[in-house]
Amino acid sequence: MNRSVLTALLLLGAPSLAAAPAASSPISAKARAIHESALIIDTHVDTPLRMLNEGFDVGSQPPNGQGHLDLTRARAGNLGAAFFSIWVEPKEFAGQYTHQTLRIIDSVLSAVEKHPDQMVLALSSKDIVAARAGKQKKLATLMGVEGGHSIQNDLGVLRDFYRLGVRYMTLTWSNTNEWADSSGDIQDAAVKHHDGLTDFGRDVVREMNRLGMLVDVSHVSDKTFFDTVKVTRAPVIASHSSARALTDHPRNMTDEMLKAVAANGGVVMVNFFSAFVDDTYRKAYAAMATERKAAEAAVEAKHKNSDPVTRFRADSEVSWEWAAKVPRPPLEAVINHIDHVAKVAGVDHVGLGSDFDGINSSPQGLDSVADLPRITEALVARGYTREQLHKILGGNLLRVFREAERVSRELRATPSVQR
Repeated sequence: MNRSVLTALLLLGAPSLAAAPAASSPISAKARAIHESALIIDTHVDTPLRMLNEGFDVGSQPPNGQGHLDLTRARAGNLGAAFFSIWVEPKEFAGQYTHQTLRIIDSVLSAVEKHPDQMVLALSSKDIVAARAGKQKKLATLMGVEGGHSIQNDLGVLRDFYRLGVRYMTLTWSNTNEWADSSGDIQDAAVKHHDGLTDFGRDVVREMNRLGMLVDVSHVSDKTFFDTVKVTRAPVIASHSSARALTDHPRNMTDEMLKAVAANGGVVMVNFFSAFVDDTYRKAYAAMATERKAAEAAVEAKHKNSDPVTRFRADSEVSWEWAAKVPRPPLEAVINHIDHVAKVAGVDHVGLGSDFDGINSSPQGLDSVADLPRITEALVARGYTREQLHKILGGNLLRVFREAERVSRELRATPSVQR
């Protein structure tokens, strides 16, 4: 979730991504066959905030193709499993993180209950595979808490989230919490930092290992990342990060980090946000920061007494207006990052973490989950084999999930080993 563009994708009233330029080349029969035969997993979609704040029904088809994900387009893109992000804005909900997290979890569970013919709550790697068995092919629905502040420094809350179905937690969002430093504010001298993980932060990672909850290192500072790979017994994931060598953003991972993920047995899921995958876009968007933030602040002030939906819609309009000032990069931008991670970390350590419904700019042709076959087509053109594509599209994440479950069984069987 990118805070500066959050409201843009919370809203059904946001301008349509479908109206943006799309890749014109058709999907080849070869690429289509590979794509349809793969188990495709996206480890980060921010659709739950649309569900909670707008009452969005993921089973409906929004007008004019608004938003990035609904069940119809998920089927069109052969999306097999999605981790629905549970993200709590840290300033707005200060002191209420856990309560707000539970509200968002409820929105996901309610959607699964409403659409049992199309969605199923997946609590394990086996559940993901089972969801796609047979003719029905339900969307395996998983949850990931985005930001360790949600547990409010309580391992009991972490365990309760696991019991409710949460299967990964991002150690930080863009905010440093009481036990882990974030990349989002690491240069802010006003923020109290910890030089990576604190002792309690290490306990959080150990407890996640014991539970079988995937440890997510997206958003964390570089020091927090290296502290985490030292303490974890299970492979880590970066649920929605890209390569810093190509796009110099602190949210992205250096080649050293990519190699460390590979050595750990983990996987980096490439983010689709234009500013994370295209340096030209990143620089142009950053150059507008002062004016853009002033415009957003003016809209916020104007609507401070309006009802929540009106405020969100107003914020959305200005966010889309500024995003549209920078041309979207080509589809090749995302493909370059997938290719780079595959070459540096290895093809066994890369996957897809779109950040759909949490971003307001994605490369041309990636307008929704229905466009996922375009990624397969582009990778086929670069020479990737069927076996390699099955790994990238979902197999690598499934392998890491299985290993995290194996480590959990081992730690639960011998609890003294963990500490």
